[in-house]
Amino acid sequence: MTALALQSTVPVTVSTGSRGLVNERQRSLLMAKARTLWVLVAFVLVGMIAALRIAYLGTTGPSPREVRLADLLTPQRGEIVDRNGAPLARDFRVYSLWFNPKAMTEGEPLIHSPKEIAAGLARIFPDIDQDEVIEKLSSGKAGYIRKSLLPEDANRVHELGEPALEFPLETTRYYPQGSLAAHVLGYVDSYGHGKVGMEQYFDKELVSPEGRSAPSVISIDFRVQSALEDELAKGMALSEAKGAAGVVLDVDTGEVMALASLPGFDPNHVKPNDMVVTPEEAKEGEVPKGFNRATNQVYELGSTFKPITVAAALDAGTVTNLARRWPAAPLHVGRFTIKDSHAMGDSLNVPETLIHSSNVVTAQIADELGGERLKAKLKTLGMNTRPAIELPARGFPIWDNGKWRRLRTMTVSYGHGVAVTPLHLATAYAALVNGGMWRPATLRKLSAGEVPEGRRVFSAATSARIRQLLRMIVLYGTGRKGDAPGFRIGGKTGSAEKPGNGGYRHHSLISTFAAAFPMDKPRYVVIAMMDEPKGTVATSYQRTAAWNAAPVVARVVPRIGPLLGIMPDETRDIDISDLKPLIPHEVSEAEE
Repeated sequence: MTALALQSTVPVTVSTGSRGLVNERQRSLLMAKARTLWVLVAFVLVGMIAALRIAYLGTTGPSPREVRLADLLTPQRGEIVDRNGAPLARDFRVYSLWFNPKAMTEGEPLIHSPKEIAAGLARIFPDIDQDEVIEKLSSGKAGYIRKSLLPEDANRVHELGEPALEFPLETTRYYPQGSLAAHVLGYVDSYGHGKVGMEQYFDKELVSPEGRSAPSVISIDFRVQSALEDELAKGMALSEAKGAAGVVLDVDTGEVMALASLPGFDPNHVKPNDMVVTPEEAKEGEVPKGFNRATNQVYELGSTFKPITVAAALDAGTVTNLARRWPAAPLHVGRFTIKDSHAMGDSLNVPETLIHSSNVVTAQIADELGGERLKAKLKTLGMNTRPAIELPARGFPIWDNGKWRRLRTMTVSYGHGVAVTPLHLATAYAALVNGGMWRPATLRKLSAGEVPEGRRVFSAATSARIRQLLRMIVLYGTGRKGDAPGFRIGGKTGSAEKPGNGGYRHHSLISTFAAAFPMDKPRYVVIAMMDEPKGTVATSYQRTAAWNAAPVVARVVPRIGPLLGIMPDETRDIDISDLKPLIPHEVSEAEE
């Protein structure tokens, strides 16, 4: 106890310096803890804000992952491809040439004069309009000078040393095949909207998330399209025609394998005069390059209607014997006279009528058939409405809705008095040869089970007879120059005068050859039409279809047949042995 008591009374001394050091350490520790707490609170707040932002985006818009996929990894507009996947239209990153007068912060907006710049650009782009460039630069207003520059061209412009010329990298619509199938595809305007063709038809689909990630497939085969356009252009040049049109159509599905209108335009560089004509040009009957002659322009297609008239008479039973003969002398109807281009003998039967292309006998066959039945048959072929196809540009036929009098019935029978598009004719000929079923034309590639049911227009027996007759026209008649060895082509020529002020223009023809192949088992219809061909050395100074449109088909079919799985075979042909005795052994090359 004493010891403890003594110990407790011993004083304990602590220096002032040591006590201050301890307090300072405690304060530092407290401040570090406070700072850590504030940092932690800040991180929590930032995390909460980020979580709330993510939740907001998840409910009101696409997630960051979706934005990257939709907006960065896919084009702004979907691709259009042909039936085999070949690209026909796609988005492409290119340089543009932009005039920016504010590029210079001091002094004049241009280092060089507008004339010097225009001359420099002309050396790089020979087709550029120098006057237009000078006017644009002199105005001092910003704007495009040219779109879709190649990188090497942009480098050459840069070497001109003009700061006001800039090269923004932009997304543009690119057509890798150039002007090929321009009337089918159309183009995209400066606002990103599809115009004229399938670009307009597919417009909403192409900018949808699905359309941007997967291509839109059309029925066109660009190889077939190329062959058709090439041969039509050659036919135009040989006959000095002002225009041409053509169609290749699958007779069983209605799919359009090729559709052409010439002259064409380049959808990569659409110009205002591609889509409109001046009033003076309109008076001369000119149409803009962007106008689709195959689907939008209507024509009286002449003698190509004669097989349709004969088929209608066979179906109605007014013609039961193809050996029956009709007088072939000029036919007087009221104050009008129907006659043929040349004498064809005293009388003709049905095969001779089509082989020689007689207006007189065809008119008599239609007269017996009657206007009501001929009119009804043409209506079932869709010739009283716009052509059935997805394209926005579809011409309305010239069609008399009233009662057809006797003279109109007769003239319509050989292709006058009704005006339709070449596409109307293509779908009609498909029904003539495929067993009698009419189906609408389509520019969408159809799947195996998607073929439209169609409607029956001709009996199967009538279709079989027409196949024989069309083949005979090519073997022995006006369609001889439309034949191609081994492909068993059948078809009918038609040459019709174009109407004008005060009547028909005798020196302006529409020349058409409507054909199908192979006639023993038809697969495709081919239409070739020449607008106002001239008689030239190449056409033996003839303007009719036998000399200009038919040779186009004769050249097209051997080029496209193998591409479509049809090889030439001269050991096969349609059997015409029962009709051959009805025609003379010597058949002249008569013209309609």
